[in-house]
Amino acid sequence: MTSGKVRAIAVLTSGGDAPGMNAAVRAVVRMALYHGLQVYGIHNGWQGAVEGGEAIEPMNWWSVGGILQKGGTVLGTARSQEFRTREGRRKAAVNLYRHRIDGLVVIGGDGSLTGARILAEEWPDLLREAATAGEIELPADARPTLAVVGLPGSIDNDTYGTDMSIGADTALHRIVEAADQLVSTASAHQRTFVLEVMGRNCGYLALAGGLASGAHWIIIPEEELKPRWHQEMVASLRRGREAGRKHAIVIQAEGARHPDGLPLSAATVSDILTKQLGAETRVTVLGHVQRGGSPSAYDRILATRLGAAAVEDLLAHGAEQPPRFLGIVNNEVQSTPLVEVVEKSQAVGKCIDAGDYETALTLRGPSFQDQLALLRLLTEVAPKEDTHAGTILVVTAGHDAPGMNACVRVVTRVARDHGYRVLGAQYGLEGLLRGDVIELAWMTVSGWAARGGSELGSGRYLLQPGDLDRLAAVLHEHAVTAMILIGGMDAYQNAEVMAAHYRRYPAMQIPVLVVPASINNNLPGTDFAIGADTALNNIIAAVDKVKDTAGANKRAYVVEVMGYDCGYLALMAALASGAEQVYLPEEGVTLQRLAADAERLRRDFQAGKRLAILIYNERASPAYTTEMIRRILDAEGSGLFDVRSVTLGHVQRGGSPSPFDRILAARLGKAAVEALLRMHDQAGFHTIGLRGKHIVTTELSEALAEIAWPAERPHQEWFMALRDLARIL
Repeated sequence: MTSGKVRAIAVLTSGGDAPGMNAAVRAVVRMALYHGLQVYGIHNGWQGAVEGGEAIEPMNWWSVGGILQKGGTVLGTARSQEFRTREGRRKAAVNLYRHRIDGLVVIGGDGSLTGARILAEEWPDLLREAATAGEIELPADARPTLAVVGLPGSIDNDTYGTDMSIGADTALHRIVEAADQLVSTASAHQRTFVLEVMGRNCGYLALAGGLASGAHWIIIPEEELKPRWHQEMVASLRRGREAGRKHAIVIQAEGARHPDGLPLSAATVSDILTKQLGAETRVTVLGHVQRGGSPSAYDRILATRLGAAAVEDLLAHGAEQPPRFLGIVNNEVQSTPLVEVVEKSQAVGKCIDAGDYETALTLRGPSFQDQLALLRLLTEVAPKEDTHAGTILVVTAGHDAPGMNACVRVVTRVARDHGYRVLGAQYGLEGLLRGDVIELAWMTVSGWAARGGSELGSGRYLLQPGDLDRLAAVLHEHAVTAMILIGGMDAYQNAEVMAAHYRRYPAMQIPVLVVPASINNNLPGTDFAIGADTALNNIIAAVDKVKDTAGANKRAYVVEVMGYDCGYLALMAALASGAEQVYLPEEGVTLQRLAADAERLRRDFQAGKRLAILIYNERASPAYTTEMIRRILDAEGSGLFDVRSVTLGHVQRGGSPSPFDRILAARLGKAAVEALLRMHDQAGFHTIGLRGKHIVTTELSEALAEIAWPAERPHQEWFMALRDLARIL
């Protein structure tokens, strides 16, 4: 049912295309239909609105079927010079009015959003002018309004009012994949590569790409280059070569500038390195490769959340509120006036044009600045301090998770930069008890950012009271003054055992910090654990392939994913893949529900459906297993479809970590060392995690109290609020 705020809405994609736009369109269309609204898709952006006719297409449920995993935008996009004129906007207004459209969702960058704001402001006057010209009939007492909601669609991630734009995460995937591949050929020939990435006046892609890939130098538009910046760059890369580094990767944003403000080309940087460093240098310009391909899991979920929220916002507020923008802030959907978004989005570029780099960096926010400072530290080839402030022991405990190595790398370099010696326990707690400990030097962890698994080795082992004498002896032998455990519930439980007995052992009276790393994302004290994003992308890649074969045979697949007693992977995989059903341990499975699912599948396949995906958490039900559900649904298919099952298993935890996991690992690793420094060698047990966009430190006992066992508090996890959305769409 509608609230009467809007009657019909339209959705368009404008400006540069961005992976994930289709997911947003799908969410807008299906959420609008769910609420009983008429919904239209406008082809080719604002140009389609100006042209009207077939460019404004009525959309039904199946219009957006199968588009979730597609790159680009099925609606198309184009830059419209005609829409920039008042006459062009009047044509657009007339075309929308003839379809009784009074709500609009615009997905694009600041240029597209500016057009939406202007159209909404001019809407009443444009329609009156059209009525006077006889183009439309407008009641004399009519007070026409157009409700507008904008969504961020830009790989540059340069839009104010959101922590991430639709498409930016996928572009980052492309950059990091390219950088990883360049490392192979660069190492083989001992070459230096200059990798140019997109970003206009925003250095996010270069900065995040450099941090995630382990690049050795970056050049971004927000950072003012010193008059002799090239000598500083060459000197840094030369020190790396002298330290044994066989290659170098320099990432440059396309909007980088000379100290005089003129554009700086990648070819110029390459020439400098060839002449002054004496290195064989190659340039790789990624260009539109960064925009292409299937969107990442994060972009699919982000776009889906924002698209659905846009419809809910139009229903709730209509045109009673001025044009607004929806973004994701602190992992929650947040509304900002569109005029403020456009003004502040363009402010950074104006500062750069004016040479005010300090303000430009300030406008990017503290997180951007912190990551830039961390990257500068990581690109050094030796610590700035050679003191002995203490010894930090690093342990990767429990199951391995993609991103563990990236975390160990950052912990090692940040700690050593503060004068600490860093030790690593091999094969987790069990190896530590054997005294299997190695020293981690600055260059020991070079290249670890891209590696999956755990280079130190990990293993599941729970400390027993009888192990504590031996543990204390090992800690004393190596003069350990602080300890970092990176892992899942095993790490938390082992820290809990130590916390219960540390007073008996002087060697254990040290600060101990737990960094969450688990593909299951079932850990307290954090919204996201290192490894979960990689596992989710592995699942989505597999499901996309399953869809190809399922659609050819009228088939349903039950896909079993990991997660233990946490439904994060299953629910997010359902959102990102467009699954027809998801079975979660927080809810359980009943026979009545299976019967309803079978009936719905029969109806859908009778109506022409060709494939269906059902996601099953490995512990969703002790009785109704993956195979049993497959057999039940297959038997109830009445010959309309057959049912297969797929268990993804350890494929989910394999491979190189995603950019999200690498950056999360870097942020948590840096924050972990800084937290230990604040504790000043005082005994204490804490966790560190990501809440929204902020890194928080929590006492271990307080964090463990958050654990929501399914039987007690089944809906406490933040992601459970997305269950209904997954099933509606």
